[in-house]
Amino acid sequence: MLSNELNKKRLKNKIKKIVENSLFQNFILVVIILNAVLLGVMTYPALTSRFNFAFNLISNICIGIFTVEIALKLFCYGRKFFQNGWNNFDFIIVLISLVPSAGAFSSFRVFRILRALRALRLITRLERLRVIVQAIIDSIPNVGWASALLLIIFYIFSIMGTTMFSADFPDWFGTLGKSMYTLFQVMTLESWSMGIARPVIAQFPYAWIYFVSFILVSSFIVMNVIVGVVVNAISEISADIKKEKETAKLTVNTKDLQTEFLKLKNQMSVVESLLEFQNSKADRK
Repeated sequence: MLSNELNKKRLKNKIKKIVENSLFQNFILVVIILNAVLLGVMTYPALTSRFNFAFNLISNICIGIFTVEIALKLFCYGRKFFQNGWNNFDFIIVLISLVPSAGAFSSFRVFRILRALRALRLITRLERLRVIVQAIIDSIPNVGWASALLLIIFYIFSIMGTTMFSADFPDWFGTLGKSMYTLFQVMTLESWSMGIARPVIAQFPYAWIYFVSFILVSSFIVMNVIVGVVVNAISEISADIKKEKETAKLTVNTKDLQTEFLKLKNQMSVVESLLEFQNSKADRK
């Protein structure tokens, strides 16, 4: 029983070394990129009808590789695998990949659409992408408050716009909802001047104050605050990752020094034993 546990532990350590090896990780990254490119190519009906068998074969091979990778990680790490959020994300994406696009599920187009989510595995493999996504997630509370501020600004300007322009421009400012949608278009700076502002200004000469002030507050101030929050989170996460790497490097160096010290200590003890043996031998003579 004990020998079986030892053999299982050794097997886990061997597989763990393989899974954590840079060559294995780079191989998985190449498969993810290949799979993402294949999913894009499969959107062309002409190519799909001609190379359908080859595309499906390569797709199934990619899914098989992803499944084996997750299975190996589950075997190595056990429950610890699910303590990492990115591992959970990986697991869900691979689980979605295993949903068949034919047979009983062929009538549900959503299952076939979900195959595109496999490309998201690039996030788990590229550190810079992980940093950006993690920064966005960490920024949600602050971004939420900034969005609440933006919503208040929208609400105020929508009331003003509906009150002033609803009679002459009912399609843009006829109701509070239409005014908010129009202001959203203005905030994105998409055809706001020629498409919306200038026609309104032609009827109301001082309306430029309304549009310019809204753009200054919404696009140039509040949106920059949101961008600043995310950028700050990215810099903080990058600094934390750098510290973790430095700490891990120091830990490895400390372990190496401890190993060298133990070796030196053992050598010294052997030398001392030899000297004691020689001295005792000399005393006997």
